Amino acid sequence: MVLLLINRIINKGFTIEQLCVKRSSWLRFWGIVLLFGASFGDVRYSVPEEMERGSVIGNLALDLGLELVEIGARRARIVAEGTRQLCELDYGSGSLLVSQRIDREELCVQAAVCVLQYQLLLEDPLKVYGLVLDIQDMNDNSPAFATGKIDLDLVESTVLGRRFPLESAHDPDLGTNSVRDYKLSHNDHFALEINTQVNGIAYPELVLKKALDRETQAEYTLTISGVDGGNPARSGTASVHIQVLDANDNVPVFSQRTYKASLIENCAMGVLVATLNATDLDDGVYGEVTYYFSHVSDKTRGIVEIDPVSGEVRVAGQVDYEEASAHELDVQAKDGGGQASHCKLIIEVIDVNDNEPVIAVKSASAIVSEDSKPGTMVALLNVYDLDTGNSGRVKCAISNDIPFKLISEVKNYYMLVTDGILDREMKPHYNITVTAIDSGSPELFSRNVISITVGDVNDNPPTFTQSEYTAKVWENQHRGTLVIRVRAEDLDAGPNAKILYSLSEGMNPETLSSLSLNAETGELFTSRPFDYEQASHYQVGVTAQDGGDPPLSGTCTVRVFVGDHNDNTPVVLYPVQSSGFIAEDLVPLEAPKGYLVTKVLAVDADSSNNAWLSYHVVKASQPNLFTVGLHSGEIRTLRPFVEQDEPKQTLVITVRDNGPQPLSATATVNVVIGDDVPVLNELFENTDDDSQASYNLTLYLKIALATVSSLLLVLISAVVYFKTCRRGFVYRASSLPVFPAAYGPPRYVDVSRCGTVLKDDRYDSFLTTGSWKGDFRFGSSMDTDPLRKSSVVYQKGTLRRTSLKQLCGSVG
Repeated sequence: MVLLLINRIINKGFTIEQLCVKRSSWLRFWGIVLLFGASFGDVRYSVPEEMERGSVIGNLALDLGLELVEIGARRARIVAEGTRQLCELDYGSGSLLVSQRIDREELCVQAAVCVLQYQLLLEDPLKVYGLVLDIQDMNDNSPAFATGKIDLDLVESTVLGRRFPLESAHDPDLGTNSVRDYKLSHNDHFALEINTQVNGIAYPELVLKKALDRETQAEYTLTISGVDGGNPARSGTASVHIQVLDANDNVPVFSQRTYKASLIENCAMGVLVATLNATDLDDGVYGEVTYYFSHVSDKTRGIVEIDPVSGEVRVAGQVDYEEASAHELDVQAKDGGGQASHCKLIIEVIDVNDNEPVIAVKSASAIVSEDSKPGTMVALLNVYDLDTGNSGRVKCAISNDIPFKLISEVKNYYMLVTDGILDREMKPHYNITVTAIDSGSPELFSRNVISITVGDVNDNPPTFTQSEYTAKVWENQHRGTLVIRVRAEDLDAGPNAKILYSLSEGMNPETLSSLSLNAETGELFTSRPFDYEQASHYQVGVTAQDGGDPPLSGTCTVRVFVGDHNDNTPVVLYPVQSSGFIAEDLVPLEAPKGYLVTKVLAVDADSSNNAWLSYHVVKASQPNLFTVGLHSGEIRTLRPFVEQDEPKQTLVITVRDNGPQPLSATATVNVVIGDDVPVLNELFENTDDDSQASYNLTLYLKIALATVSSLLLVLISAVVYFKTCRRGFVYRASSLPVFPAAYGPPRYVDVSRCGTVLKDDRYDSFLTTGSWKGDFRFGSSMDTDPLRKSSVVYQKGTLRRTSLKQLCGSVG
């Protein structure tokens, strides 16, 4: 397309010179006719130097076939390799713009071709395009002489036509923009001619065209101008001061027109580079030759120096191949008469491996998610070496014991990608050392550490320190009492490790109303005071949920056991205590010592020691007549009855529990001594039975302590059962005997009308569960006396009378 445009311009009759009449026209011309080419995927632009900042070099998006959206999405950028960043990419238009001043003379000095290498880097996926900028020379420098004044000493006998080489003007520009012509101010004795060195560089020579006469004119001052070939042309001037001397008819002559030497990079100071030799056939002062550099470029200045007498050129500064691979100097030899000659000294620098490889991180992700798939790019590295040849070949590597690797798909570029599964909980941070080694001798290397943090994902559920917790809380504690603190740990970090606690779903409402949980601390509190008698333990599930997305959770079980306090007073079940009437127990008049009269039965809703009851006689109608078993509650005779004993005895029994602060209840027992009540042998307690009873008592206490919870439920059920019962029940133990009707006295009949009489008009006995000794039972017999209608109670041979009203009231 560019060639077609050039052809059209030429067909119109325009020439390049016509298009480049002015500097602005030159810039517009190069802006229109940007020459570019592509080889191996490179884009080449020809760019004039000294373009203004922001000037368009070319449209990269159009030339590479890229969409503008794609340039921004793939984070396209211009990457410089070892050079300054002189251009930038405009994301809005896809154009390549000038970002800094481009000075060809500064970048490439006197190189015939000035080429800058850049890369256009695109990510996702990684793609690198080569970008070549061919910097074209502009006539932006004027010729300049090294010194503003040239001194010549000429002998007055100098023959006509003698030539005197003058200092050349130096122009950093190249080609037609370099020095093309020299002009001399008007005079009658001298003319100026242009000569060319072997390297094609023109230099001026002053030619004598009219004989000198020192006596007529001893000095001449002329002006020499160096003019370049630019359009418009630029020029520089120097004054030529000519001193007419007596005859000096020989000039110094160099042994060579051009001297060549080589230097090893980084050589020591004072190393001999070359020895220049110029001879002068004159004698005396006119034959003494001195040497000096007539022109030294900026990059060469200070690197070498010349001995003015011997002509030895030695190293005076740092020789760096990367700064300049060659140095070219103009050397002048002048004799004592002022006549001089010139030669050229060319120094080639030999490269050595003195530059370590450069590792430039072009793109890096500081945080990499731990769920990243293998092959995910973490960093993009540009690795290069400023040396040449084998010294510039670089190998790059990282250690093998990390889940990362280096991949190179583009020259001098390496991608650091994941090469395995990352686990932040195992290793949250990596310091990856990238080592670049060149192939020089000796090898040089450099290292760069890339720090990568593994980003957390929610891949670990909270875990409780214990799968099951056990706590004990005493009953009657205030609301808000701390029960226990559960603790869960989450190996994740940040929000993924923030744990909130909650009670698990599906628990019964009673448990939920009894306990509360702090969602942040995991502390379990009571929501109300506990009552051991209602619930002796609770079991709750606690869930710990993290703050991830989606959240993960873990559970544990908390068992809360309620400790019993002595907060329940013993309850007397028998004899039934009522405000109106207390039943009477009958005992035979002939009852011997130790005869079982009746038994006080009491229960305590507490457990363990708090429910261990003891019985004590606190008041009796007649002392020393009856005794009560400390733990059995059995009331027995202390001695046989005598005639003087009252027929009706009243005992007040205290029932006390075994709590730290004992609670007690009292029971009133009415005992009636009857002379017609038979004595039952099985209700008589002998000595041999005492030890057995004691043993049985101990055994019962152990069983009661081990099964306190079950016994409590049975007793409560029995109480409820008795209260709701409206008809008689027959309780029989298979191992216990039942009193037949013959044991009861005649004329006793049950006329209670409480629904306890069976249909067959027979009356069975009622016995309590437990041991035979100490049990009481209800029996009945027919009483023929209608005036003594009552209910008869057998209690191991002892009869008790109860009126109809009293019995119905106690049962009901």
